[in-house]
Order: sequence, then structure tokens, then C-alpha cells
Amino acid sequence: MRYAQGGGLSDERRQFREGIRMMAAERFAAGEPSSAIAKELRVSVRSIQRWRRLWDKAGPRALWSAGAASVPRLSEAQFAQLERELAKGPVAHGWPDQRWTLSRVKTVIGRRFHKSYTPQGVRKLLMQHGFSCQVPARRAVECDEEKVTGWVKETWPQVEGPRRRSTHGSSSRTRPASR
Repeated sequence: MRYAQGGGLSDERRQFREGIRMMAAERFAAGEPSSAIAKELRVSVRSIQRWRRLWDKAGPRALWSAGAASVPRLSEAQFAQLERELAKGPVAHGWPDQRWTLSRVKTVIGRRFHKSYTPQGVRKLLMQHGFSCQVPARRAVECDEEKVTGWVKETWPQVEGPRRRSTHGSSSRTRPASR
């Protein structure tokens, strides 16, 4: 199952779901049917059936949460340090422009914390901590709006060309009218 923001469940959410499974276990002991339990707890019948099989094999303990899927490579303190490093900007880390990319953040993590991440892992890490892809808030100072407008009105239509033919075409690729 995939979760929003590329991460797993928070501790609170994991405990909440474990509580639902424990309520289901109490009803298993009372002998209630799966469909009634599913309707009451607002989960699928299939989940209830899966939980019941686990409960039959090992009791309520089998329904306990196993904890987080993996331990994060960067602790919260290290991520706070990373945020401070990112706030300094890419130029402070040796890049020629003011643009953070996933590979640049990956490099900073490697240099600062000696941890290896993939670009996708960096993206997930940043998304879990509230970062998002950014688009510039304003246009560049060097941008000349009059030239851009003139180019769009005059040059672009010539480059793009007409969309429709002036004569009827053919749906067949082999007929000369379609060329």
C-alpha cells in the first residue's frame, strides 16, 4: 500500500490502526461474523478475514503493530542540520547557480553525514518533512515582456505552422492526399 507524501504511517496513525485490530480481536473472541465486524469498524471484510486468520494462529499478539517499516537514515537532529545547510543555498556549497536539485541535495547529505541516498530517496525524505517542488515566484529581472509578447505573436505561428489543411485529406496513409 502506498501512502501520501511518499512515506509510511506516523506513530499515531500506526497506533490507531493497531487499536482497530485489537477491537476486531475482541469481537473474534465473542464469535461475531466477519461482515458485521467489518461494517462496525469500517474496514474491508477481506482485512477482517486476514486478521482473523492471524488471530486464530497466534492470538491477539499477532495483530500488534510491527513498528516503522524502516529506521530513517537521518535523525531529526541531522535533518535539522540539513535544513540549515539548504538554507545557505547551493552557491555556499560550490554550485554556480541558486537551484537545488535532488542530486545536489544528495551530494550535500553524502558530504555532511556520510550517508548514501538515491535521488528518489532524497525526494521522499524531503516530502516527508514538508518540502515540495518549487516554481519561481516571479519572473527573472532580465526578462523583457515586450519581446516575449512579440515573439509569441509573430514568430511562433510561423514556427508552428497551420494545423488544418485547406483541402480534404484522407485517412489512408497510402493515398497521396494524406501526404
